[in-house]
Amino acid sequence: IRPLGLDAVYLALRCDAASVGPLVRALCRAGGGGNVTVPHKPAAAQCLEKPTDVVLRTGACNTFWGEDGVICGDNTDVAGFRAAATGLLPTLAGSRVLIVGAGGAAAAAVCALVEDGADSVTLLNRSPDRARYLAQRMDPDQRVVAVVTAIRDLRDADFDLVVNASSVGLPGDEQLPIPLDAVRSTRAVLDLVYSASGATPFVRAARAANIPAADGTAMLLAQGAAAFHR
Repeated sequence: IRPLGLDAVYLALRCDAASVGPLVRALCRAGGGGNVTVPHKPAAAQCLEKPTDVVLRTGACNTFWGEDGVICGDNTDVAGFRAAATGLLPTLAGSRVLIVGAGGAAAAAVCALVEDGADSVTLLNRSPDRARYLAQRMDPDQRVVAVVTAIRDLRDADFDLVVNASSVGLPGDEQLPIPLDAVRSTRAVLDLVYSASGATPFVRAARAANIPAADGTAMLLAQGAAAFHR
């Protein structure tokens, strides 16, 4: 990485699930580090010797490195979500947030929201059981995180932020994760899917309804910066 004076390279390595642990350990023992993308983040979390609290809470690791031979890891998606969300809201404290999805991106979002004192987080997912598992993991006392099983249950709800943490809206998919008129009102929309144009179908729909909206570019950049720092 010559512009920063580092004698290093950053490149993609393909591996299967069984190889995640050995690859992470080999890179760390050799003095390197790296990033992990889907679907290997949970497997990477399992092979760490010194995980951050965020990894323990989310069960996912997207960044790993070695410190004196010890394999360390973090989940910088949490910091990435926080940066993206606060670009739309002045603060996450006291906010009411709807999250569509219950995978790794949703876990990072819920973690940031609970840490920052959100008033309520509502999860909607195609698999309610997966959403319930995430809610229980992040909020065992069920004080903040709740699960709804149908869009109709949101008809009378007001949200400060609606987040798409599902794969709906990836390039080539023009579907919306949720119709914007399914909720009574929302102040802002954040789509964790990102596109070269900066406007996914969900972002375009929100802006057409005069709702401030952003795609996942800010989260991508912020988590990358935090990972590079690690």
